[in-house]
Amino acid sequence: MLTIKHLSKTYPTGDTALRDVSFSVSRGQVLGLIGPSGAGKSTLIRCINCLVAPSSGEVALGGTELVSLNGAELRRARRRIGMIFQEYALVERLTVMENVLSGRLGYVPFWRSFTRRFPGPDIENAYRLLDRVGLLAHADKRADALSGGQRQRVGIARALAQEPDLLLIDEPTASLDPKTSRQIMRLIQEICLERNLPAIVNIHDVPLAKQFMDRIIGLRAGQVVFDGTPATLTEPVLTDIYGTEDWTAMRQEHEDDKDAERDAALHLAGVAR
Repeated sequence: MLTIKHLSKTYPTGDTALRDVSFSVSRGQVLGLIGPSGAGKSTLIRCINCLVAPSSGEVALGGTELVSLNGAELRRARRRIGMIFQEYALVERLTVMENVLSGRLGYVPFWRSFTRRFPGPDIENAYRLLDRVGLLAHADKRADALSGGQRQRVGIARALAQEPDLLLIDEPTASLDPKTSRQIMRLIQEICLERNLPAIVNIHDVPLAKQFMDRIIGLRAGQVVFDGTPATLTEPVLTDIYGTEDWTAMRQEHEDDKDAERDAALHLAGVAR
């Protein structure tokens, strides 16, 4: 579905962000990008959605080579890539529904987008998407009235409104608490499975990546140093990617968070009975 071949990026300053990166992502696969700050994760995502031009290499989505596109062809190609952002990137003064419908801006004439008069089928689909992400009751609320987890759900619905062929997701849990983070990652995982939709997730939380990714790529200094399943992401491999760290303590902290979430759910169930 997405194929990257020998992708490299060197900035005018001489700094090299990516070095000969090659991999492919198949339909329905959720791929996590991990690595230390400065490893090239964000640059890689920006090269895929053509916000940054690579110095060399190829990025092909469904057989369309993206790097060589410009103008109207590039705008059409970008419609096929849904972005979900760390800081949500919502228009705070607009309603939840209006933010979701903004995912259709690339498909409607300017006058419709300016007056916010979207076609009936787009509106119906937006309601379905809000229902899917659990926010149907909040459709008419302003975005700035929502919690962080709710805002991220709006961002997911907006990206899906594009009817994309690929999701690019930039640190979707960085601003969220542990319980909400798992809920958001579970939602992304389920939606990709339901829609047979590939996703690339730039994620800094290693335990979350191991829990919810189908496949993980580790970057270090712009190079792929690991490409495998979560089960093969062992502590020696993590040390190779990040350097020395107490991975046992990190794993225990993640398990403690899951236990606390489960205990809270059991308590609420007991109260309900």
